[in-house]
Amino acid sequence: MAGHIQDRWYKTEKDAHGKTIRTKTERHGTGLRYRARYVGPDGTEKSKSFPDGQKRVAEKWLSQIEADMTRGQYIDPRAGRLTVRQHAERWLASLTMDPGTFVSTEQRIRLHVVPHLGSRSLDSLRPTHVREWLRKLEDGGVAAAYQRVIFANLNAMLAAAVDDRLIPHNPCRSSSVKAPKPEPRRIVPWRPERVLAVRSALPDRYQAMVDVAGGCGMRQGEVLGLAVDDVDFVQGVVHVVRQVKLIAGKQVFALPKGGKARTVPLPESVARSLEQHIRQQPSAPVTLPWRSVDGPPVIAALVFPNLAGRAVNRVVFNRVVWRPALDAAGVPRGRENGMHALRHFYASVLLDAGENIKALSEYLGHHDPGFTLRTYTHLMPSSEKRTREAVNRAFEDGPEAADGPTTAP
Repeated sequence: MAGHIQDRWYKTEKDAHGKTIRTKTERHGTGLRYRARYVGPDGTEKSKSFPDGQKRVAEKWLSQIEADMTRGQYIDPRAGRLTVRQHAERWLASLTMDPGTFVSTEQRIRLHVVPHLGSRSLDSLRPTHVREWLRKLEDGGVAAAYQRVIFANLNAMLAAAVDDRLIPHNPCRSSSVKAPKPEPRRIVPWRPERVLAVRSALPDRYQAMVDVAGGCGMRQGEVLGLAVDDVDFVQGVVHVVRQVKLIAGKQVFALPKGGKARTVPLPESVARSLEQHIRQQPSAPVTLPWRSVDGPPVIAALVFPNLAGRAVNRVVFNRVVWRPALDAAGVPRGRENGMHALRHFYASVLLDAGENIKALSEYLGHHDPGFTLRTYTHLMPSSEKRTREAVNRAFEDGPEAADGPTTAP
């Protein structure tokens, strides 16, 4: 057995005849009687106290400690005394991720996790506490989709605590804890008439944004970060290599979402619109830091600078330009009618034309074709429609002899 059991109520000593006897200590009858002691892997002594009558429990505990050390599964009993707040600070400080993602993660932990669970020690955190916390988020009016993201952050943070041998189990992964389910949202793409109406309601210098977003499937930040050199009119493609991001309210250049550049087809109609736009609204060289607010400066000749010749701030653009255009076009304001709706329009047009999911996923810059399929599967032509069109094409391309379906008795 690793270590030994100390009896605080009795001690052994020799009497006048040299015989070993047990005598009461000054602590006899007070406090916890047994103290289980052992030396941990770090070379320091660890201990745990047990009350009178629980010597077997103390021995069993020591045996378990020895077994855990032999299997490499030992966890310092004191490690879990860290509070959730203390662990959150250490975990956040150790993260290596995109600066924008870090800011969002830190904000979610600070605003939604620490106020409810921060004072609790890691080793006292139980599935019931996580369930109660999720209920508070729901009762507080936090959207289901956002609850899911916050829960994922807490889950990752506690998974790191398990990996660091601070706690033996992650309470977020208990079978009784259910991750919040996002509300089912069926995307209804804009009709071409609505796209054109919103485009016409925008100021002249921003109208071509609609053509690029709706004709190439680019995100708002990618449109704002589009440079003249990214457009290859000869090859008929657009290289999506950067976006304009906001990190703590400050603009930076960064790779597109997912950290991956891509190339998308440039339709002739969009090419003509861009050529006209560039002639009428000259590009402007804009300098922004790369990836983080203190990153190295990068210069790009943006296709869509603002009136001051700087990068367009999406928050200001949405408030001052986009929403008034929605009002003028008679389109309700709301999350579903943000500039991202143009990406959905693009996806619906390609799917209706028979484009495959894998190609669409690449053009949209999705990390997984499965995500694209789950998002847009309801927009794919039905099998009945494909059957009718296939048969119609077969008869239209066939011989002109009057022996087709229309001549059947």
